[in-house]
Amino acid sequence: MNVSHTSVHPVEDLPTTDGGVGSDGPNNNEVEHIQGMPGTAGGLALRICQFVSAVLGIFIMATISDFPSVTAFCYLVAATSLQSLWSLSQAIIDVYALLVMRSLQNYRVVSLFVIGDGITSTLTFAAACASAGITVLIDNRP
Repeated sequence: MNVSHTSVHPVEDLPTTDGGVGSDGPNNNEVEHIQGMPGTAGGLALRICQFVSAVLGIFIMATISDFPSVTAFCYLVAATSLQSLWSLSQAIIDVYALLVMRSLQNYRVVSLFVIGDGITSTLTFAAACASAGITVLIDNRP
């Protein structure tokens, strides 16, 4: 029993002019290209600047004579150490992605980077605020 006859009618696929991003947003696993994203030269430059800033912060805190006696200063050194390790690992991933010409603009990868950046930046900001508070407290002692 032959219920239906297959018939193929070709449909013309119109080219998109918006770079692959339709009206409903990016494709399934692609993220819109934003300057400084992981796997780009701009992203690598930002990670290197972030790493250098964290290392300078550690160096400056380590040169203070009595920083180990203040808990907030030790917290700042620990937070910036974590920040420098995170930035260095992300810079290495960016270098690898640039060398093999692989895009890291996947939703899950970018989400992982955002979560890691959020955690490290929150810890570093909290440590900087605590250190600033202690500094003001120390300066206002009679």
